[in-house]
Amino acid sequence: MVATSSQLLSDDLLNRCMERASGYDQNNSFFTEDFEELKGAGYLNAAVPKELGGLGLNLAEIVKEQRRLAYHAGPTALGVHMHFYWTGLAADIWRSGDKSLEWMLTETVNNGAVFAAGHAETGNDLPLLLSSTKAERVEGGYRFTGRKSFGSLTPVWTYLGLHGMDTSDPDAPKIVHAFMPRGTEGSATVDVWDTLGMRATQSQDTVLDGAFVPDKYIGRVVSAGAAGIDLFVIGIFAWALLGFANIYYGMAQRMLDLTIESLKTKTAIALTRPMIYHPEVQHEIAEMVMEMEAIQPHIEKIAQDWSEGVDHGPAWGLKIIAAKYRAVNGAWRVIDKCLDLQGGFAIFKQAGVERIWRDARLGLIHPGNAALSHEFVGKTALGINPDEQPRWG
Repeated sequence: MVATSSQLLSDDLLNRCMERASGYDQNNSFFTEDFEELKGAGYLNAAVPKELGGLGLNLAEIVKEQRRLAYHAGPTALGVHMHFYWTGLAADIWRSGDKSLEWMLTETVNNGAVFAAGHAETGNDLPLLLSSTKAERVEGGYRFTGRKSFGSLTPVWTYLGLHGMDTSDPDAPKIVHAFMPRGTEGSATVDVWDTLGMRATQSQDTVLDGAFVPDKYIGRVVSAGAAGIDLFVIGIFAWALLGFANIYYGMAQRMLDLTIESLKTKTAIALTRPMIYHPEVQHEIAEMVMEMEAIQPHIEKIAQDWSEGVDHGPAWGLKIIAAKYRAVNGAWRVIDKCLDLQGGFAIFKQAGVERIWRDARLGLIHPGNAALSHEFVGKTALGINPDEQPRWG
């Protein structure tokens, strides 16, 4: 029997995460206590198959748990998610019969390994499919040179999942996906994380200067661009983007609940009853509730389809990107409107509302951004190769 939500993350644990969230944000510090509690509860093993000692939760189950965690502490959920989208991917590949990434799952359970993501690069709007990081083939592995940003879980990761481009054959460039052990010579962390929101993730930069990763930690070598989308690559999209979708949805639900409660006692000189009786307030609440009602079944359906192995063929990328885009944009509209309805006093830090607002704004810049999402979905729907470059005239 798969562990239920109440067994995996207790209300008490979640409430403690919520209580600590403001302090992490104010101090711009990592969610250390949250992380230790979640690890102690076995949460980091949730995606590992039961046969290998984990809890055996699939994508649809994990993202619902992540939604609950995000409701209480969005940055904590986002940080932990960077671990899940590697262990979840490895589990899916393991279930497909490919055991090449089994070591990641056994490392997680037996040695407490923590995996993090290192894909973001300045000037690269196609993270994962292209890279400005150089991957050079050498004896026994690859050397990587470049700079990675937004590397969540920086204080605690054991392996950094990253990618680089091997251009030794200019006519057939390859993307090399690797898992770099912490402390690898030629790698260094640069503390840059002083940001608008999601401060507790401590997503510092990692500089790579010929960092060597041996073959045993090379996850995949695929063609650059959309031509290289295989189960490994599309699996990263599924776990990463559907996780983002649920995290920001959970945050929006929290903000909506806070707003509804505040409006029940919010007054105005011109009114004899609380603001919930104002027709325009009712209208705005209805708009937000209907937005949320549309998001939830969409993201649940796509996650369930992935978990059940539904064959959407080449449309998988379209479906994943569309679900993430609609979810984070809809969640942002709800959260932004909530700040309007709560009024001026909501901007004070003690209210906790402005922190959620700042955290939620970052959802819109998670890959893919608006331009990339529309380009990929549009090309796919029109039957155009996503790698096709525009030509005018």
